[in-house]
Parts: sequence; structure tokens; C-alpha cells
Amino acid sequence: MSFRTFVLVGAFAAIAFGASDTSAQTNPTVVIETSLGDITIELFESDAPKSVENFLAYVNDGFFEGTVFHRVIQEFMIQGGGMTADLTPKQTRPAIENEARNGLSNERGTVAMARTNVIDSATSQFFINTVDNSRSLDHRGLDPSEYGYAVFGRVTEGMNTVDRIAAVNTRSQGPHGNVPIDPVVINSVTVQ
Repeated sequence: MSFRTFVLVGAFAAIAFGASDTSAQTNPTVVIETSLGDITIELFESDAPKSVENFLAYVNDGFFEGTVFHRVIQEFMIQGGGMTADLTPKQTRPAIENEARNGLSNERGTVAMARTNVIDSATSQFFINTVDNSRSLDHRGLDPSEYGYAVFGRVTEGMNTVDRIAAVNTRSQGPHGNVPIDPVVINSVTVQ
């Protein structure tokens, strides 16, 4: 093999293997340790920079420790990151811009920012899609009901934990619906 052939083979190898390796190395990863198991999430920093920066700021502050998955709807999603076990809301940072127009879809295993009916209202709460919710939760228009929910990551390990959480028994508690009867606690969220 000539030097020229070796260089070309090396270039193709870099293209074939380097892209996925680089992506995995550059995207931050976090582990959510819950009372029902661990969930590892890759964060899409280049596609949702404001959402990822916001989420990591809460992680680095230890904000999520002791919060719960307070809204669990089977065949839809699990939501947490803003309330304690007695459903007391924690004080949050200011709301961020909604990045739902980033082209990422609310498919099973993706993680998105929760919000109110106001487009740019997401703070600390997030949800994990347990089924493909692209038709109902992706960006479809500029009206608040069509604007969508910003995907900023995906579960890479621990979907069995997500499914275990999605299967818990729930009830209404005060103004809140779909609250797990036995709290599903987030013990910690750490950057890997």
C-alpha cells in the first residue's frame, strides 16, 4: 500500500468512525439517580444550547436533589424537577427561551423542557417521553398550543427505570393530577 492510499484510507476511517465518537465525547452526559433506579441522559448541547445550559446550571447547584417525578402519565411521559415530595414548588431561575424549533422530535426516550401555556416559560421542570409524542408535542406553529416542547436530550441507559416510574400508581393530590402515590424521588443528578 502506498503512502497516498494509506492517507485516503485513514481519512475515510476518520469520517466513518470519528463523527459518532466526537458527538459522544462532546455532548455532556448526566445520571439521574432516583429511588427506582438510574437514568443516563445525553444532552444535545449544539441543538438546544439554552436548554442544556439551563439544565446544567440546576444540576451544578444541586437543585434537583430531593425533588420528585410529580406527574406520571402512563403511555405519555414522566415529569419532574421542580417539586419536593409534598408538592412544594422550589424557587427557580428565570424562564428560558423555548427551543422547540430546533428540529428534534419528542420521541420515546427523549427529554424535553416542561412549560406552561406561555411559550417561553420553562424553568427547571423536564419530562421524559415514554412513547412517541411527536404528533402532539413537536413544534407545529407559532400559537402557544402549537409551539411545542423543546427536546434537549435523550436517555442512553435506564429506559427500564423510566418505564418502572411510568407504571407506578397515581392519584390526584390537591390541584395536581397523576401524582405517584409513593413518591419517586430524585436523589441526585450528576454530570459524567
